[in-house]
Amino acid sequence: MPFKRIALTVLVYVLTSSLIQAEPNGEEKSYELKVEKLQSKVLGELREVIVQLPKSYAENPNKKYPVIYRLDGAGNLTMMNGVLESLQSQNAAPEVIIVAIENTDRLRDFYPTANEDQNGPVGYGGGGAKFLSFITTELMTMVESKYRVHDFRVIEGASAGGVFALYALTQKPELFNAALTYSAAVWWNYGASAKSTVAFLKSTNQLDHYIYTSIGNEGAPMRTYYDDMILGMRANQPAGLRWENEAYADVPHNLVTAASIFSAYHHLFLSAYLSPQQFNGDIQSISKYYERVSEQRGEKLEAPEWVIRELGYHYVRTQNYDKAIELFKHDIAKYPDTPDAYNGLAYGYEQMGNYKKSLEIVNKALTLSTPQHEGHQVYLNRQKRLQSLLKE
Repeated sequence: MPFKRIALTVLVYVLTSSLIQAEPNGEEKSYELKVEKLQSKVLGELREVIVQLPKSYAENPNKKYPVIYRLDGAGNLTMMNGVLESLQSQNAAPEVIIVAIENTDRLRDFYPTANEDQNGPVGYGGGGAKFLSFITTELMTMVESKYRVHDFRVIEGASAGGVFALYALTQKPELFNAALTYSAAVWWNYGASAKSTVAFLKSTNQLDHYIYTSIGNEGAPMRTYYDDMILGMRANQPAGLRWENEAYADVPHNLVTAASIFSAYHHLFLSAYLSPQQFNGDIQSISKYYERVSEQRGEKLEAPEWVIRELGYHYVRTQNYDKAIELFKHDIAKYPDTPDAYNGLAYGYEQMGNYKKSLEIVNKALTLSTPQHEGHQVYLNRQKRLQSLLKE
């Protein structure tokens, strides 16, 4: 067995051992890692990838998952999982399938053009188009035929991998929904990839995608080309594009991924819980937001009752009572059999000083609840308080 094959086998074992989660019943549950081998006709060589399945994969045979194509292989899985699990614990990210791509010739594959800049290895690179063809025509075909993925795809990479991630999205925007790039080495070949990224955005009017870019304490020639790219992206940002750019002044090149990854995922994935900070005040935008969440997650999600009610509470706190009442009424329209929705509206009217209307609504909440309902005593307390206020 060749050394690389042995190393990959050992890496999978180590990762499997380290990606274990303790269950409440004491049983251990880990990610399932699959080593896939492809004899690529495009590249003319054997390629290997590690496919990591979500911990719930076997339990949900009808569920499909978004997929992250991670350049530079499986060595990044532990960090990715730590961040994603933190977000998932708050329902701020979905479970995902990760395809970790192993390297054979990194410089050849990741750079779309051969380098002529004397600051780097002259003559290397130029295989980006072939490598992208391998990913889109061979790797994706295999992944999508063997695993339950839906059509939300992310390409992610650092340094040379960051260059390729930008290249992939600009060349195949119909296939990739997002590109996550950490300290992308856009200095390569006199900033060729920086210029092509800006040119793509300049020629694009609408782009419903997400791009993350970040940089560390890079010096010349890297920083000049990177800064020029950021200025060009800012000046030519198409409608619909969500773009986050961050700079870490004291972080060296090889640690930019670690500094960036939480922010990259946090801004990429939409929370299942719409917050007041994300709400623009338009009632119709709630359903549009959840349409976008559903597109990311590959399943139909609706705004939970309590989320809409919390939006109403937010506007009560800011004394925008008209908007609060509008939200509470929208909540009732969506959840007409839920007593808490009526109690929210009753709260809004009470804070406005409309005690008669508040009492009418809280009485409705009481008719829908039982003494065993968690909020029943709250409704009774409100009823009693309102009756007293109306007598005064």
